[in-house]
Amino acid sequence: MTNLTNLTITEALKGLSAKDFSAMDITNAHIDAMAAAKDLNCFITETPELALEQAKASDKRRASGDALALDGIPIAMKDLFCTKGVQTTAASHILEGFVPQYESTVSQKLLDAGTITLGKANLDEFAMGSSNTSSYFGNVISPWRDDSGADLVPGGSSGGSAAAVAARISMAATGTDTGGSIRQPAAFCGITGMKPTYGRCSRWGVVAFASSLDQPGAFGRSVEDTALLLQAMSGHDPKDSTSANLPVPDFAAALTGDIKGLKIGIPKEYRVDGMPEEIETEWQKGIDMLKNAGAEIVDISLPHTKYALPVYYVIAPAECSSNLARYDGVRYGLRVEGEDLNATYENTRAEGFGDEVKRRIMIGTYALSSGYYDAYYIKAQKVRRLISQDFMSAFEKCDALLTPTAPSAAFAIGENEDDPIKMYLNDVFTVPASLAGLPGMSVPTSLNAKGLPLGLQILGRPWDEETVLRVGGVLESAANFTAIPNINAKIAA
Repeated sequence: MTNLTNLTITEALKGLSAKDFSAMDITNAHIDAMAAAKDLNCFITETPELALEQAKASDKRRASGDALALDGIPIAMKDLFCTKGVQTTAASHILEGFVPQYESTVSQKLLDAGTITLGKANLDEFAMGSSNTSSYFGNVISPWRDDSGADLVPGGSSGGSAAAVAARISMAATGTDTGGSIRQPAAFCGITGMKPTYGRCSRWGVVAFASSLDQPGAFGRSVEDTALLLQAMSGHDPKDSTSANLPVPDFAAALTGDIKGLKIGIPKEYRVDGMPEEIETEWQKGIDMLKNAGAEIVDISLPHTKYALPVYYVIAPAECSSNLARYDGVRYGLRVEGEDLNATYENTRAEGFGDEVKRRIMIGTYALSSGYYDAYYIKAQKVRRLISQDFMSAFEKCDALLTPTAPSAAFAIGENEDDPIKMYLNDVFTVPASLAGLPGMSVPTSLNAKGLPLGLQILGRPWDEETVLRVGGVLESAANFTAIPNINAKIAA
């Protein structure tokens, strides 16, 4: 039988339809892969029994001719999405043991499409990080390894999701992207990841980090897989006031393979000082690929790009400090008793939150405090508007942008841990689009000299995921990235 863990969603759906194998066959293969790769720590909570129940129901539907859009496809669910009856922790001690009595809108949509949930994927605590090393449940290890043999980060915050897809543990996965938390781990892990326009996927039932930035999205082994998963996740939700009441296009149909006449913008401000030569070279290769495919390359300017990171690291912590105030040890999650109510609050938060979460809460509380609100938070919001206007002006001259996804390939676990600023710089190419609410996708294009994946980012106009996917499909075809991590060597080590 075909190695079922190497199939794309498209291939799996065809095989299921042709009765070459069953949903139970696919699910068992992925459960076995999950067990074999346990050392990678991709999951906080594994749900093999639930997955087999769902697979049995999937096979029953298919036998009766009632197959759903993604019936029988095993996925990983980032542990930021509330799942009814299944522990949801946001990778934090303060939510350990929390079992929701409701299902997030996105996870419900995927269940309604017939997907099978293998488990809840690990992440940076409350989605705060670019390395997946801040999880209370231990860091995820990338399935990739460079020539040094060191354990590498998978990227973050959605590192568990990205590593699971790259390691062939799950066929696809959900993620959330606040400042690059889908696109950067996709680049580090050699897979495709897409953040749609802010408001395309409901945030209802997703544990909040920064409400004006958080956006669910999808990981896949190909651009088409990512489009199929995103299709099922998207749509208006009256329970989310930021959800857009717009029709969802047929994303997979956007993959025409033709970009002749499209104008692709190259922002000069993304050529940052100190960018490694391999990233610059990869970017140029991507430009040449799209040019050879018939696109017109246009130089554009995004003059306020240099302010994006400081703006993000005022706004995101400010919103985080507000959102995380709900964790008080009274209503749910961890409770550490104190002499009085205030002491209980303090004890619970001191023990329940990790260092990175505490750091961002303090930064955000400071930015929102009396005397600093106007100087920091309001000013950051004004500059955010200018950053968004830069993109709108650029899209008057082009149809999509091409940039690097990350300023480096994956780095060793612990390499940048003592320097928060250096860690924050991982988001330098992804944060601007998040501030503007734009759709963005990372596509793997090649391996660097150390054998690690590099990815390029495509950005589009608001609500124009179709063009992003269209360009992404052409880039994927031209790059012909077929490398996969040697997971057996990683596990044996």
